[in-house]
This record gives sequence, C-alpha cells and structure tokens, in this order.
Amino acid sequence: MRGRRRFLGGLLAAGALPATGWAELGNPEFLAAARRATGDYALFGLSGAGTALFQLPLPGRGHAAAAHPSRALAVAFARRPGRFALVIDCQSGKSLAELSAPEGRHFSGHGAFSRDGDLLFTGENAYDEGRGMIGVWDMRDGLRRVAEFASGGVGPHDLRLMPDGASLVVANGGIETHPEAGRAKLNLATMRPNLSYLSLSGDLLEQHEPPAEWHQLSTRHLALRPDGLVALACQWQGDMADVPPLLVLHRRGEALQFCEADEDRMTERRMRGYAGSVAIAAAGEEIAITGPRGGLALVFDTSGRRVAEITEPDICGTAAGRQGLVFSTGTGRVIGAAATARPVSHPVNWDNHLVAIAPV
Repeated sequence: MRGRRRFLGGLLAAGALPATGWAELGNPEFLAAARRATGDYALFGLSGAGTALFQLPLPGRGHAAAAHPSRALAVAFARRPGRFALVIDCQSGKSLAELSAPEGRHFSGHGAFSRDGDLLFTGENAYDEGRGMIGVWDMRDGLRRVAEFASGGVGPHDLRLMPDGASLVVANGGIETHPEAGRAKLNLATMRPNLSYLSLSGDLLEQHEPPAEWHQLSTRHLALRPDGLVALACQWQGDMADVPPLLVLHRRGEALQFCEADEDRMTERRMRGYAGSVAIAAAGEEIAITGPRGGLALVFDTSGRRVAEITEPDICGTAAGRQGLVFSTGTGRVIGAAATARPVSHPVNWDNHLVAIAPV
C-alpha cells in the first residue's frame, strides 16, 4: 500500500529516534544537496565557512531538505517529479525511513517541522485532482501519517512554519503538473498562484494572489523573519517583455509588496524571469534572491530597494548564516556575501538550495 512509511533496519520503532544533537556534528550551519564528481548524489552538512562536515548518499537528485529543530536528523526531498523523501540520521549516516506519498501524490521538494520537531509537514501534488495538499507525519510514532489538508491552491512548492509556531505559510505556485508529463507545465494559460497562511490543522487563515495581469508569476520559495515578515521568490511563466518583479514581501493583514530591481525591470530580464532561492539575513535587514539562469544574485533592504548585486555563474542556493548571507552555485562554490569572505570550491554541483540549520 502506497502511503505507508517503509522502515529501514527497524531503526524508527516508536520512541527510538536518535537523540544526538547538531553540536555532535560540529554545529553545521547548512544542509545542501549536490551531485558528486562520481555522478551520484549526496546530502552535505556545511560549516558557516562553507567546508563540508559530512556527506550522506542519496538515491537520486535531491532538491531541498528539512532540518529537525534539535536532533541531528534531516528529511531530504527529491527534485520533482522524483518521489523519495528520506529521513536521515546525520551522525550515523543511516537512512532511518523512506516516506511514501499516498497514491496519486508526489512530494514538492520541501517540508517543515513543527516547533518541537514532533510533526513533519510535507508539500504534495495531488496530480490526478489538480490540487495541492499538505501531509502531516508524526515523528513520535514511527513517522505515521496522521493527517492531511488542502494547501490552498495548486502546485504547493515551499512551506514554512510561521514564527508563532501555530501556522504555516505556503507558496502555491499555481502550476499543474503530472508525473506522466515529466516536468511539463500543463496550465500556464489559467494558472493562479497564491500565498496562503494555514493553521496546523488546515484552516485557511489568509490568502493573497498577484494582480490578474501577473497571474503567471509562480510563487516558489520562502524566507521568514522572526517578526513574521515573509519574503517570496517568484518565477515568471509569461512573456519576458512583461516580466514583473521577482521578489515579493508580505506581512499578514497587508497587501503583497512587489520589489522592483530597477524601474524598467531590465535586471529581472537579465535573471530571465527566474528567482531560484530567497533568504533573509540573520540581522533581518537584507534580503537576497538568486538568479541562476542569469548568473546573478540581488540583495535588497527591507523597504524593497536593491542595494547590492553578486555576479556568479549558476548561483542559486542562499541562506542566512550566522556571519551573513551565504550562496552556493552549480559550479561547486560556496560564497559569503561579505567582501572579506573567501569562496570555498568543492568537486560537486550544488543543487538549488542551502537550508539553514537553526542554532540550538
């Protein structure tokens, strides 16, 4: 039966989750998936300086990961339309379990833990129904799937736990897909992306859509500030002559704020209408989006004004490090935003995202 969790080696018996914390692994700051020089795939733990502290094999190309808030556990998600989601003990390197999405679903590539780490929320595409779902898995009971609810739209991609610990924010990209069609986008003419806020039991609390003329602006990736400010990285699916801003800011109860890189949006065209990742610096005053197709990253202040630009081939991952914003590239580099930071090169191709591990 699909939808059952598959135990590997009996390691996830109820109450037997490893208690090892991130400190025992050298306090990594980031997780990142990559393709190694051997052609296989792995999940890496990286220090704040960009050095590799550990690497764990993956069965295929990874996308993003969810880091447990206290234990040295991570859930690594496949790149869509891949289907694996592995729970990994990052100290032993053992795969504790493989989650299986229910029949007619696949994971979106992202997930989020509850504040106490007891629950895992997974973004899912119910592709035969053309709607998005959020799966809920109980970490205390052998990763049993205990609930699911609608994501508030089509094609949920990224999701995050809000700072209140009682709600989720979900980027419903609006793009309908189906595994039989690979990565084809099936509804570009009628897509309706949105940003949705949901209670942890699935109640729709608030929802916002781009203006009708920008209905092809797919909402993709999220970053949060402790005061609830949401930063949203978008990908334009329409005519490049009409590309809108790719960074959106939002506070609950307010309208979406679209942040132009420049008045004629020439920079958005240089990015080819594609923002790959987004991060808010730990100090909360800078927001970065990356443009791997254009080979540049942009840094904005919280008023939405562009303040810096980084030019680097295939730059896509970004996350808030303890010493500032950090970026990763498909060419294997890890780059700090500070002028004094020395890039670190690895013999890998980093995938789309850097995932920050919250200090505990």
